[in-house]
Amino acid sequence: MSVSAAAIDPSVCAPLPVLGQDVTVPLVTGGEVTYAALDYAASAPALQRVWDDVAAYAPYYGSVHRGAGYLSQLSTDLFENSRRTVAEFLGCRAEDQVVFTRSTTDSLNLLAAAIPADCQVFVYETEHHASLLPWRDAQVTYLNAPRTPGQAVETLERALADRDPYGPALVCVTGASNVTGELWPVKELAAAAHAHGARIVLDAAQLAPHHPVDIAELDVDWVAFSGHKLYAPFGSGVLAGRADWLQAAEPYLAGGGASRKVARRADGGVDVDWHTTAARHEAGSPNVIGVYSIASACKALTEAGFDSLVAREQELVGRVREGLAEVPEVQVLSLFGDDAPRVGVISFVVRGWNSSHFAAALSAEYGIGVRDGLFCAHPLVRTLLGSDPQDPGECGAPEAEPGERSLNAIRVSFGAGTPDEHIERFLRAVTELVREGAQWKYRTEDGRCVPDRGEVARTV
Repeated sequence: MSVSAAAIDPSVCAPLPVLGQDVTVPLVTGGEVTYAALDYAASAPALQRVWDDVAAYAPYYGSVHRGAGYLSQLSTDLFENSRRTVAEFLGCRAEDQVVFTRSTTDSLNLLAAAIPADCQVFVYETEHHASLLPWRDAQVTYLNAPRTPGQAVETLERALADRDPYGPALVCVTGASNVTGELWPVKELAAAAHAHGARIVLDAAQLAPHHPVDIAELDVDWVAFSGHKLYAPFGSGVLAGRADWLQAAEPYLAGGGASRKVARRADGGVDVDWHTTAARHEAGSPNVIGVYSIASACKALTEAGFDSLVAREQELVGRVREGLAEVPEVQVLSLFGDDAPRVGVISFVVRGWNSSHFAAALSAEYGIGVRDGLFCAHPLVRTLLGSDPQDPGECGAPEAEPGERSLNAIRVSFGAGTPDEHIERFLRAVTELVREGAQWKYRTEDGRCVPDRGEVARTV
């Protein structure tokens, strides 16, 4: 079964408790309001359960793999048990390795450093920069943006059929777009890759927090994701999958932990025997708390009933899309069309508005946090906006003034911790801003659109 065809449990659960759910922020119009965090695609708030688990462990903090003391032994057990928890969460095969990294970006750069020297890499232009850019030392074929899931598979099959069939090849694809939220036909792409002798790595940064990921079922070779999108704190990530290329490659970082034995040679040099386990690519003192937080998040999502969380999120997706469809000036961005399955990530533009101006007004006047820009997926957003690839505009630093057309978009994203009120407030704010305009005047300052203090645009 492909990711896009997975069944959704009809039962619906309540939002999970997350940090910051009671935080209030000031409004430029006066007073305060509870902050509506609708930027999950960038960083999801940590689950309260995860934070509590980390706080309970913190007094027992100790060095990992290097100490004989009780706390070091306890921390080592916790670290390795976390590896097993993540492997179970991802449906890893018995021979797979789970390597802990700093993020999805770090995971994919690690894999890029481990691929054979003559490896050909195939990647769609629709990828996030984390999976678009790491392959600098490889022979890379960039595939045009497909307009249907079927076209995605056909495009890959044609490209692989034209390659040298005797050399190694790797396909890199997202599971869910960080721009449109659309689910990609991962299982079908994996089958196409393997049919042509290629391997495939799944960028699950936007998929894993919103949808179960099973490496064995999808038949992918590797999966990469970040803890900070999976309701854990910053600074930890995962690369899980086949061990052979990882074992054959030089360590990602050289140092303690990656080495099993180091000895001086008679000629004055050094001989190193590197680990063949995941430790080979985990040199240095590991981020024990970050690793434990990922494992805690995996357990929390599983115990809450992931299918129920998916069902509730799909209700929110439907509500947002229906609400935006009632505003004619709003154009939702999509590759695969309105009927394409998607997670809680939706990008759009508003006719007559600079996207950064609109996002700033949502924040300053309604206490709603969204993202504006090109979302570190510049080729995809420009394709969706129908602009020339050379047109100006960059991630997080718009050049247009308030009211001018901008070559960027607005992204609203949500997940397991999003209350209904945040969605309702967002839809009400979009409608009011489009129909009545902003209450305040705004200016561009240091590349960001900000309220012009004391400058009221309209009376309420």
